[in-house]
Amino acid sequence: MPLRCEIPGCRILVVEDDDRVLELVTTRLELAGYAVSFARNGAQALERIVDILPNGMVLDLNMPQLDGFEVLRSLKGRGILGQIPTMVLTARNAPDDVRNAVSLGARDFLTKPFKDEQFLSRVGRLVRRPVRPTHYLNA
Repeated sequence: MPLRCEIPGCRILVVEDDDRVLELVTTRLELAGYAVSFARNGAQALERIVDILPNGMVLDLNMPQLDGFEVLRSLKGRGILGQIPTMVLTARNAPDDVRNAVSLGARDFLTKPFKDEQFLSRVGRLVRRPVRPTHYLNA
């Protein structure tokens, strides 16, 4: 699986409150050729989605204001989660967390710490068949 972005201009929204993890993830994605934006909490993520229209999202679960589960619930409730392929990237790895995230619409679940190759491969798979957002502004 390629470790470089195969889709020109592919936009990824990274939602992470830990500065070190945010820097690591955004740097890896940018070096792989993705256009990366970020949000530091769930509330900011919901705002940024409208502005960015991302092709994919990397979402932490443990965050202030709105956690990752609440972000997934909100996007699912708006009917737009299916248009934003989402990978949960978290230190939490309990089976209930995985089931909950997937049942709310996450397409992938990766635990920290992670290997760069595995992360980039899975992001590539996540956005390989991008869905063009059509109604974010109406949500």
